[in-house]
Amino acid sequence: MTEIAPLSRPSQLSESVSNAIEAWIRDGSMAPGVKLPTEKTLSAEFGVSRAVVREAISRLKAEGYVHTRQGAGAFVRARPGLESFRLAERSEGASRDVTADTFELRYIVETAAAALAAQRRTGADLAAMRAALATMAERLQCGGDGTQADDDFHIAIAAATGNPMIQRFARFMGNQFYDSRVPTWNEEGHAQGRARDAQDEHQRIFDAIAAGDPVAAHEAARNHLLQAALRLGLKTDHWDKEIRG
Repeated sequence: MTEIAPLSRPSQLSESVSNAIEAWIRDGSMAPGVKLPTEKTLSAEFGVSRAVVREAISRLKAEGYVHTRQGAGAFVRARPGLESFRLAERSEGASRDVTADTFELRYIVETAAAALAAQRRTGADLAAMRAALATMAERLQCGGDGTQADDDFHIAIAAATGNPMIQRFARFMGNQFYDSRVPTWNEEGHAQGRARDAQDEHQRIFDAIAAGDPVAAHEAARNHLLQAALRLGLKTDHWDKEIRG
């Protein structure tokens, strides 16, 4: 392990510590089965409190990089990082944009989910989508926040696939990407027409699913993801063309 400079930015200390330890594990500096340094040692090396170290270890445990033994400490797991999934702060490779990569992932999953939903949706599924659309319509009329309803709409589509794994993934992605929906539904988003445009796109997705048309549902979801990415200033042409062939 290399010498560590003391960390700053207190609000991100535990994440910075966990990221540093994760890097040690990923590059082989800390092999599977190896015991992590004590809280006291890590606290001194990083220049942070032991509470920060404990929080960092808890994060690593939750993400499948370490496990703890009562009274013995924390140890690197046999297959570190392979038992959980999270979105990194940055993509591997300095030239890559994690937000763009995440939208590409959403594009692949959500367009396919919309197509499946068109084939498998039930009356209850359509009712859940209508309820989310109605809430967003109300927020659109009063200039309110439709962020949660936006998230609920996409989760309802995932649920309509009948595949619980897709629904769980949609919930995860919704939580990870919740903040990215806010600019659509905040005051500026309403003023600039972003909320109106998003609602129109949602309606087209719903109409295709309700009609049982998987091709139209896929295309409507594709258009929505591309427009949502553009609203965030992301370039989409390269992966849209590549995925579509």
